[in-house]
Amino acid sequence: MINHVIKTIEKFNMLNKGDSVAVALSGGADSVCLLLSLVEISKQLDISVSAIHVNHCLRGIESDNDEIFCHSLCKNLGVKLISNKFDVSGYAQKNKLSTEQAARDIRYAFFEENTRGMKLATAHNANDNAETVIFNLARGTGLKGISGIPPVRDNIIRPLIETTRSQIEEYLLQKNQNFVTDKTNLTDDYTRNKIRHNVIPVLLSVNSSLFRTITTDSENFRTDNDFIEQYSNEIYEKCKTQNGLTGLNNCHTSIRRRCISKYLRENNIEVSHRCISDVEKLCKVGGKINICKDTYIIFKDNILRILHTTAEKSSDDVLIPVKPGINKFKQKNVVIAFKSIIDRKQDTITIDADKIRGNAVIRNRRPGDRIKLCGNSFTSSVKKVFNSKFPQDERDNICFIADDEGPLFIENVGIAERAMITECTKNIIEISIHCV
Repeated sequence: MINHVIKTIEKFNMLNKGDSVAVALSGGADSVCLLLSLVEISKQLDISVSAIHVNHCLRGIESDNDEIFCHSLCKNLGVKLISNKFDVSGYAQKNKLSTEQAARDIRYAFFEENTRGMKLATAHNANDNAETVIFNLARGTGLKGISGIPPVRDNIIRPLIETTRSQIEEYLLQKNQNFVTDKTNLTDDYTRNKIRHNVIPVLLSVNSSLFRTITTDSENFRTDNDFIEQYSNEIYEKCKTQNGLTGLNNCHTSIRRRCISKYLRENNIEVSHRCISDVEKLCKVGGKINICKDTYIIFKDNILRILHTTAEKSSDDVLIPVKPGINKFKQKNVVIAFKSIIDRKQDTITIDADKIRGNAVIRNRRPGDRIKLCGNSFTSSVKKVFNSKFPQDERDNICFIADDEGPLFIENVGIAERAMITECTKNIIEISIHCV
């Protein structure tokens, strides 16, 4: 396995003579293997090796024992270790993040702070890469997503990226080296664990060389993506003017979409497939669309540009977290009940509770609101719906149920298709609205 790791390091030019490299050490099999292998080849490569550990304090005494294990291992190896404890749960709650994302944010911030001028080696391996590719495919992605985990990113290197978990375990067995096991990795509580325990075994039954295949595919996708990205950047600079972008309709669809995406990101506009699709259509027909809040995209005289307007914020804006029972919304009582599909009352307004993204709130309209209603084949601007349906003086009093992606339900308008009840629905939110 050592020769395999050396080949990977050389292939992606991860390390040079004299480099200092810190290993992100969790105490698990992968990171222990990474530390041992880099220590073993440190003289051959003329590098210095240290380690860095983050105690996420998520598993009580188990987390503390992992930290103790890492200190003991590094002491035995004669390797310097930097470690610290963080309240990940508190950080996640405060910043409204998932535990996984909060842990990642804290971990990489600590790594960045303590590895300046060094290389940071993480223990991502071929199995991790395969799981990432499958995860990205399942939730929707482009070429970059199916390129998997990059072997090198900034100062981060991944010497085990072409090594499988079985090779890692075999190496540790030969070394008679123990490691810690995070019990949360044995459950299906996280999406990646579900892929690891349920999807990967099925795919291995189809292709026993699955990890090698995905590793090769990832490299090919990454190479193609790098070329397209480089070419897109060149075209983008040619299209760029003081007023916006010009000549997009002369570009190949792939290049045009990347140029649109880059332009939106540079102007601090969140990029999504729908957003790019809407702007691309605009480039064909011309006109103006409200892309978000007080921001508009205009295509006129073959130039795509962004217009920011100062929208007047209503003094009557309402934003109330959804909770069971009676919720006061202006002169109305919004009654919310969380139920299973079995308890559902007939002829009531219901949405699929499990389809909520982020936090559900009761509110009134906001600039840029859009909704794809049940039964519609298109996404509508809420402004257009309101203009045709409600008098001006009623529009701020219409009740919305919304999440982080936008409206789920609009009073006297309907339910978003993405929140509708299906055969797979298990949990629902039942809504009734009564004037006081």
